[in-house]
Amino acid sequence: AAAFATVEYLAGQVGPREAASAAYDEAVQFVISQFESLGYEVSTMPVPVPAGDSWGVPVAAGTSENVIADPPGFDQAGPHVLLGAHLDTVAVAPGAEDNGSGVAVLLELARMAAQQPSAIPVRFIAFGAEEPRGRGDDLHHFGSQDYVATLSAAQRDAVLAMVSLDRVGVPADAVPVSTGGTGTTAVLDALLAAAGSVGVPARQDDQNRASDHWSFEKADIPAARVGSVPYAAYHSADDVPAVVDPAQLGRVGAIMWAWLQTL
Repeated sequence: AAAFATVEYLAGQVGPREAASAAYDEAVQFVISQFESLGYEVSTMPVPVPAGDSWGVPVAAGTSENVIADPPGFDQAGPHVLLGAHLDTVAVAPGAEDNGSGVAVLLELARMAAQQPSAIPVRFIAFGAEEPRGRGDDLHHFGSQDYVATLSAAQRDAVLAMVSLDRVGVPADAVPVSTGGTGTTAVLDALLAAAGSVGVPARQDDQNRASDHWSFEKADIPAARVGSVPYAAYHSADDVPAVVDPAQLGRVGAIMWAWLQTL
């Protein structure tokens, strides 16, 4: 219910959140306030984006932001895991499922982790500018690509696992989990095992490179994506809270929480 309330706020009140828009900035401030209220140390990272095409709508160049939330005393050089969800949408979509759902679960996991930290620290990131502004990798996943580019070799080695929560609220018989198909499946395998431990049906999907996990996998950082059930309202004005099932948000949250408890 708490996660669904976040979906309703992002898609119902803020609405379309193109990466360099004023509405995106409003969503950033909301996420910052949520993380700070939970006691996290919050920072932002500017993400330059070029002019381009946002799913059929011309968009201007500008700056987006990643919102990074760390537990007190976090050391980026020490072993940690990273949970991410992109905060932006294509220009026409309110983005309830894509990706208010992922951000909503991310914030609830941050709340739970603040109360019961895992043995390995968790950094939470709401990524900017995940949505494409044209064709190809160079015009997609700007926030996560820029984040990975800032990491030294030692910092990359410190990221034990990255999970992208992207489109996790549409009802389905099983929760899809995937990788880009070029790296280790260790994170995927652990997520599927966690799903089994809490009795949530999950399945391994075919190769999927359409989310922020791909930026990490390309850098040889163990990564996986949770989500990506097809739905009719994808990248449209019909991506409203009604397409999201609160129970599905709960199932994804249960998988992720079970996984975090294994760290």
